Amino acid sequence: MAVVIASAGFALALLCAVTMGYGVQRGATCAVSAVDEIVNRRRAAKLAAIAEAALWVAGLLLLLRALGVTMAAPKGYALGAWTILGGMLLGFGAWVNRACVFGTVARVGSGEWVYLLTPLGFIAGCFAMAPVVHWIAPARAPVAPPLLAAPELLLLPFAALMLWRLWEAGHAMRRRDFARHIWSPHRATVVIGIAFVAMLLTVGAWAYTDALAELVLGGMGATAVRLILLAGLFGGSILAGQTNGAGMTRPTMRGAIRCFAGGMLLGAGGVLVPGSNDGLLLLGMPLLQPYAWAAFAAMTATIGAALLVSRRLA
Repeated sequence: MAVVIASAGFALALLCAVTMGYGVQRGATCAVSAVDEIVNRRRAAKLAAIAEAALWVAGLLLLLRALGVTMAAPKGYALGAWTILGGMLLGFGAWVNRACVFGTVARVGSGEWVYLLTPLGFIAGCFAMAPVVHWIAPARAPVAPPLLAAPELLLLPFAALMLWRLWEAGHAMRRRDFARHIWSPHRATVVIGIAFVAMLLTVGAWAYTDALAELVLGGMGATAVRLILLAGLFGGSILAGQTNGAGMTRPTMRGAIRCFAGGMLLGAGGVLVPGSNDGLLLLGMPLLQPYAWAAFAAMTATIGAALLVSRRLA
């Protein structure tokens, strides 16, 4: 492990984790916020930003395949009833928490320290599911991810998107406004997708909720590296909040209970899927894994239903 941590590849991965955290705090990656925008404002700008992050991951993976870069195929799972139930638990947990797992990182960066209880609740939720995880664990997908077998023609729309974003960035540089441009909420999600692919090439498939789950369901050997990356992710979010003038919100007992309970639901749902919305969004969905799309759909539908019911009751 010491050799891995000292390697140049790990240094790059840690830099990418910090960059992801910075982008998460600046970007529009929270599923709760995106669904709330649809329900209450009839707009889908934040959901479009989330979708673009996944699109960049898919496009870059196709580009790497075309260039002959090979990598181990990430885990995929069969779609079943537990997948849907897990997605619903993810959605309900995100609604209780008032933020998904990405939104939790952003809230911590904004000075809402009570959201540090959400990862602790996530660990507790995984621990509660540990006795039955072997009974409900879905089977591994028998075939390679569909994206890796997709035709090369799928690169064309991604190439058009890439050229458009590069043109925008060049225009911002001419205006000497590149920093504000690249860290605007929508474009920050593009940075998240690019940084995630770089991490995929250096340390393999990585999602911070997987690192938390491994504390309970797996061994500590491989997790130690992931936990350092986890610290980099939250550190990048805190750095973004500080450079953006974020203050500190005083924790309350009610908020602490809400975050811990929401984290437990997120952890339980992540075990059932398996995976939480960070891994689903940046890995399962770009790879066109059916279980990931079904779980994310169940999650967003549950968030939307919870928002509608709570608004009606209020």
